Amino acid sequence: MVNCCGLLTATKEPVPLKSVDVEVTVRDHVATVAATLLYENKEQSPIEAVFVFPLPGDAAVCHFSAKIGQSEVVAEVREKQKAREEYDDALTRGQQAFLLEESERSPDVFSLSVGSLPPGESASIRLEYVTELAVQADDGLRFCLPAVLNPRYQPLGSDGGAGTISFGPGTSVPASLVPYSLSLCASVCSPRPITKVESNCSLDPVQYLNQQQTQAAVKLAAGHKFDRDVELLLYYKDSHLPTAVVEAGCASAKPGSLMGDPVVMVSLYPEFPPAVMSLMTKSGEFLFVIDRSGSMSSTMSNADRSQIRIDSAKETLLLLLKSLPIGCYFNIYSFGSSYTHIFPQSVVYSQQTMDEALKVIEDLRADMGGTEILEPLKHIFQQPCIPSQPRQLFVFTDGEVSNTKAVIDVVKRNSGSHRCFSFGIGGGASTALISGLAKEGRGHAQFITGADRMQSKVMQSLRFALQPAVVDISVTWDVPAGVSVTTLTPPITNLFQGQRSLIYAQLTGEGPGDAEGCVTVKYSLAEHPTQNQLNFRLKPTEDTGLTAHRLGARTLIRSLEVEANEPGDLSDQVKAKEKVVEVSVQSGVSSSLTAFIAVNKGNGEALQGPLLRRNVPAPRMKMGMIWGQMAQQQMAQQQMAQQQMAMTRCMAMPLSADRMMMRQQIGAQQQIAQQLMSMPMAQCAPMTLSADRSNIIAYQGYHSAGMVEMDSADYEDPQDLAIPAPRDPMLQLISLQRASGSWLLESALAAVFGRTLKDVEGATPVSVSPEVWATVLAVIWLHGFKKDAQEEWEFLAMKAVSWLLGEKVPCMTECVEAGNVLLGCQVQESSMGM
Repeated sequence: MVNCCGLLTATKEPVPLKSVDVEVTVRDHVATVAATLLYENKEQSPIEAVFVFPLPGDAAVCHFSAKIGQSEVVAEVREKQKAREEYDDALTRGQQAFLLEESERSPDVFSLSVGSLPPGESASIRLEYVTELAVQADDGLRFCLPAVLNPRYQPLGSDGGAGTISFGPGTSVPASLVPYSLSLCASVCSPRPITKVESNCSLDPVQYLNQQQTQAAVKLAAGHKFDRDVELLLYYKDSHLPTAVVEAGCASAKPGSLMGDPVVMVSLYPEFPPAVMSLMTKSGEFLFVIDRSGSMSSTMSNADRSQIRIDSAKETLLLLLKSLPIGCYFNIYSFGSSYTHIFPQSVVYSQQTMDEALKVIEDLRADMGGTEILEPLKHIFQQPCIPSQPRQLFVFTDGEVSNTKAVIDVVKRNSGSHRCFSFGIGGGASTALISGLAKEGRGHAQFITGADRMQSKVMQSLRFALQPAVVDISVTWDVPAGVSVTTLTPPITNLFQGQRSLIYAQLTGEGPGDAEGCVTVKYSLAEHPTQNQLNFRLKPTEDTGLTAHRLGARTLIRSLEVEANEPGDLSDQVKAKEKVVEVSVQSGVSSSLTAFIAVNKGNGEALQGPLLRRNVPAPRMKMGMIWGQMAQQQMAQQQMAQQQMAMTRCMAMPLSADRMMMRQQIGAQQQIAQQLMSMPMAQCAPMTLSADRSNIIAYQGYHSAGMVEMDSADYEDPQDLAIPAPRDPMLQLISLQRASGSWLLESALAAVFGRTLKDVEGATPVSVSPEVWATVLAVIWLHGFKKDAQEEWEFLAMKAVSWLLGEKVPCMTECVEAGNVLLGCQVQESSMGM
């Protein structure tokens, strides 16, 4: 089957989606999101509108309704195939029907079909979902509305074809040309004061609704350009306090059922003993997996002079390599349409291996085509683990893949042998992929968007990786007689200092009116038994609109879906699938095996005229660099052959409306490929993509095995390319550090200090070696001039201090004083960790 991406063309077919209005209600660390989509048919024939759009990967979709004129229909959850049949039957009878379904490959992509909308008629679609807010490195809570649907890479051998980039059955256009508007308002309520609200988009001024500042309202400023996800960062005072909320069940639901019983949502922030936290591990196998697909040549954000993604990744690798402990093992993998690794197998971290790796890193480019991450992960897990060296996997990607579930499954199957720390780079990174890798790999996920520095977030994850592993985790409940607890959350597999753990449980039965329960989390940390307890009242304390129930149901559904896909007894898989459907239907929460269906039966009169299908365009991010004439012509030739095969297959099929449209799209793409093949050399020099263009002439070209979408009207002259900025002094200093943690006294280091080598050598204290003097100066300079970036250089400074202490310098105090005089600083020896 050919995967037609269906870009909007110069014919400008009418698009029925007119606006998207979003209301967000945040209660502490949970958000309820209600989106209203307004459709209108201005054509002369009835239409079927199809809109493919992203949602957070852990969202629980719990409501779907449609209003047509004065009548409203509320959708119900059905087994997916039954829902599709009901939808098709309704269209056949001439009735209006609405179908909302989750992608079977990735839980963060949904498809909304609006069927049999008569000429001149409008429909208002409302969907609601609930989601947890992720904790960030600076303790902020992150809400993200994925307004951008990035291309989904179809791996070789998948149903989508040979290494194609797909936007699903919907259309994709540049963000500036999306023909519908977005509005967003949010209300925030917390038991603790809200200290600030930040966003990567323009907001109207925050309005605090009470004197205690525990309630606030924020609104997206008018004119949102659809060029990024909408991100809100919320900061609360004392955000690390544990909480428990008991939510009453639904009065109309059967007692003893998930929706009929109360559900408790427990939020824990484990605090590890300081004595144990100081025992940072000095062993481990560190594997860095870097995305080098074409999109990594895009900028980190749309801001002026924003850094290129692959360049930021290279700087981060430099920082990671310099921060690794002596004696550990490491390797670096690159992936795109294929994958490579620097060493045949992981090697001991030393000066020689670090230098070899840095030479390779210097030449890394975003030149490996598509985003096939599954194969390098399989290769890694096939390698034997090194005794006494815990495997730590760091995955960096800005892309999205269509086989998200397969990627997450392979990480889960190997979760006993590693921890996985994942990083989503840029707007539109798949929350399902990034969060799923970390969750199933017992690690931690980070999203790097807007002006975020990748380095600080990655170093926080390195801190987690170097923490002693938490083992033997158990959760126990103490409740009064007559009350039983059914945990909905899978067993906790990882705990990190200062990071939240959420537990959902169903409470069955009744206790005394003022009864309390207690949850205890026990674990062992560096052979130190530890426990955290939290008491809570069993009586429901507030009406949270079944939020905890739905999130608990979503958690249970996801774990059952994993069971249903695990190899083993077929009967167990069938039972797990049946349970998924049962829980989904009972709770009204979506799953990969169910769908929301609504039918407006009306008067049942058949509609006049043929039913036209209209794919609603989703906004996409601009791509980064594209290539010169030879590459373009080669890609165009490959595409011509591919499209010719597709046209042949299409001609052999019965002529349906969908296949007619497929032929038209293929024909248009062939014409564009022919134009590119005939372009003169001067017109095909390397170019960048501009965001503000009006024409939409699409070209799909191959790079290696991966196919990339570009706008030929978005070409810019090569002279518009940004000139690389001079290297940051801190990066220059870091690049000069040796694997042992020391620095050599050389001209390049003196230049970082703004001194000549002669000046630095002349200030060397008596009886101090050049290497000790250089290392002391480097540590003083970091503390004195780069204190605001301490999260980034903290580990390499610790390694430097450890080396200095090992040198047993007798006059360290005098050495530090001399360094302060030379550099013009006032850094205390104690603050350096000496």
